[in-house]
Amino acid sequence: MNELKQDRLYELLPTVYRMRDAEQGEPLKALLRVISEQVNLVEDDISQLYENWFIETCEDWVVSYIGDLIGYEPVDEAGEPSAVDSLQGRQRNKILIPRREVANTIRYRRRKGSLALLELLANDVAGWPARAVECYKLLGWTQSLNHQRPDRGQTVDLRQGSTLDLINSPFDTLAHTVDVRRINSHHSKGYYNIPSVGLFVWRLKSFPVTQTPAYCQEAAGPNRFTFSVLGNDAPLYMNPEPETDPTHIADEFNLPVPIRRRLFEEQKEHLYGEEKSLQIWKGMKDGKKIVPKLIPFKQIIAADLSDWHYIPRRGMVAVDPVLGRIAFPSRQFPKNGVWVSYHYGFSMDMGGGEYQRTLSQPTKYTLFRVGKDSEFKTISAALEKWREKNERHAVIEMTDSGVYVEPVVIDFSNNNPEIDQRESLQLRAANRQRPVIRLLDWNTDKPDSLTIIGARKARVTLDGLMITGRGVQVSGDLSELTIRHSTLVPGWTLDSDCEPQRSTEPSLEIFSPNVCVKIEHSILGAIQIDPTAEVPLPEPDDGDVSPDDELTDTETTQAHCQPIDPKVRLDPMRICISDSILDATDPDIEVLSGPGCLVAHACLTILRSTVFGQIQIHAIELAENTLFNGRITVARRQKGCLRFCYVTPESRTPRRYRCQPDLVEKPIKTRFENSKISEADKDRLIETERLRVKPKFNSVRYSTPTYCQLADCCADEIKRGADDESEMGVFHDLYQPQRAANLRVRVDEYLPARMDVGIIFSS
Repeated sequence: MNELKQDRLYELLPTVYRMRDAEQGEPLKALLRVISEQVNLVEDDISQLYENWFIETCEDWVVSYIGDLIGYEPVDEAGEPSAVDSLQGRQRNKILIPRREVANTIRYRRRKGSLALLELLANDVAGWPARAVECYKLLGWTQSLNHQRPDRGQTVDLRQGSTLDLINSPFDTLAHTVDVRRINSHHSKGYYNIPSVGLFVWRLKSFPVTQTPAYCQEAAGPNRFTFSVLGNDAPLYMNPEPETDPTHIADEFNLPVPIRRRLFEEQKEHLYGEEKSLQIWKGMKDGKKIVPKLIPFKQIIAADLSDWHYIPRRGMVAVDPVLGRIAFPSRQFPKNGVWVSYHYGFSMDMGGGEYQRTLSQPTKYTLFRVGKDSEFKTISAALEKWREKNERHAVIEMTDSGVYVEPVVIDFSNNNPEIDQRESLQLRAANRQRPVIRLLDWNTDKPDSLTIIGARKARVTLDGLMITGRGVQVSGDLSELTIRHSTLVPGWTLDSDCEPQRSTEPSLEIFSPNVCVKIEHSILGAIQIDPTAEVPLPEPDDGDVSPDDELTDTETTQAHCQPIDPKVRLDPMRICISDSILDATDPDIEVLSGPGCLVAHACLTILRSTVFGQIQIHAIELAENTLFNGRITVARRQKGCLRFCYVTPESRTPRRYRCQPDLVEKPIKTRFENSKISEADKDRLIETERLRVKPKFNSVRYSTPTYCQLADCCADEIKRGADDESEMGVFHDLYQPQRAANLRVRVDEYLPARMDVGIIFSS
């Protein structure tokens, strides 16, 4: 409540009474502030009641009631609405009863039967961009000479390469023979028939990267670059343009699709430039400064840069949008750097990226800005100033999407702790920015990780960052480490085919015995909890130590592996993970463990996440809606539980509730409990069910567009196996099963009679 609204009643008093009240310490002002608070609450409630009359401004819980007034019926297949007392429930209700669909229901009924309405439904009901195709227009048939349509069902012309690229895609224009299978069949779909209408939807989104340094492939040559700062091949995506005409059928420029080579060659001016899909700058000297200069689109040519065989002619720059590669002429390579802006595809807002995210910090804090146009040019300079100012709470914010190649050491230790006031530090990206911290091999005799040295009650937050080249190392007596919306590249760095270069190296090493680690909406590699962290032992009251109380150095260093003495209590550290990906790059590699120990001395809570690799840990307090693609080994099975998760067979876990493959194994074991079937046959049936429900992904390699996305052939027990019938894993909060169910029912409702519509996932 602002100051003016608090004192609204006090300001109505005559000045003489306010003067007398000020002389007595303003007791009347304090009383009227209490009364004003209640007046404001009543007034705000009355205002909100008026706003609740309109679908555009009403509260979320009112949407269903307005829907009842216009005859809107929720889809039973999508599930029952959740309670509104939790954030998860409110998010789910927004998918089950979309505000946009309720607002446009009457408009939809008036436009029933039009093709463009199907695209609008996909966007309003499911939030997916779409393209609707009438398949009868693509049938090869003999036309009447009185009603010729030369633009329909064209035969193949081998000279039109761009048309050939689009065969069997949503943008296909060539003639096909009739397919009598129905397009909405659950078993085998047939696209090309008279009653068939295909609704192609795109679940991947297009994310921007703005003026970031390109990666020079020095092994291939100094004139060869990749758009991805990690050096891997990554397809460039379209920056979708909004449709201005409601009757327009979406084309490639309106959808988040990968850019084809021939399309880029034909529509280069449409795709290259400011606020378009991609741009390239080359560094030019301006006195002592290096200034990025935009390369004109006339110098850009499309090319196939596979194996780097193609070399552009002098004065030109070759771009391969399919691989995300750039090639300059042999003797004209840029000596002062290359910067790029482009778009990449991914499923949701997570990891380091230029998307809208909520920033949180203490009420009072000191801000240090880092960037090319900011006060500090390097992170190290900002950290040095932070140590000098000795502020209690501080935030170091990177204001651009640049690459910071420097050693980063966050050190809370101080020779004089009595005067050290530092309690918390955030190292974060500004909103809609994606800075990259690239760690190199600076020292030959020790690791070069991003180092955090903690002190008592110190807290560190990494927010919105991408860290590559090395991992993060935490030591000292740090109290709390939060990693939010960040990417610690699994395997440290990538090859051109997205294979990790250091697959066995951890992304996060923890040497702090008392730290609480929180990971939210992030992508990480393996986590190692070192068991040899020094733990202070309690001092005796009388100064005498009995022989039984004496501990050797070896016993002290191994204190985190097993109990060593009843008088020494070493509680496991806490690790809380939500909406994140832990990727050890292989299911047989430890993703959460303690080197040299059977289990890491930590207690894990993990929600709505996807894990690749083995977990070896002291206890799992709670695991919910999570996919574990690797064996789990838990020391304390009596503590905690797993619910609505997929657990790799042969795992040692606490008690499980409605987990897979337990649910599909139980009927088999019950059915053949008293039968004469052999154990080998029963084991064979169980193994078949295990393989059927094993999660299947479109990609398991970081930096590919479909990374961790469940495949269409994945079992329904996984795709709808969460506690609220959404999918298990990191993309739980997308509620894709509910979106698909809503859309499937709505398109049938607004489709003309005797027409079949099929929803086809293009990404």
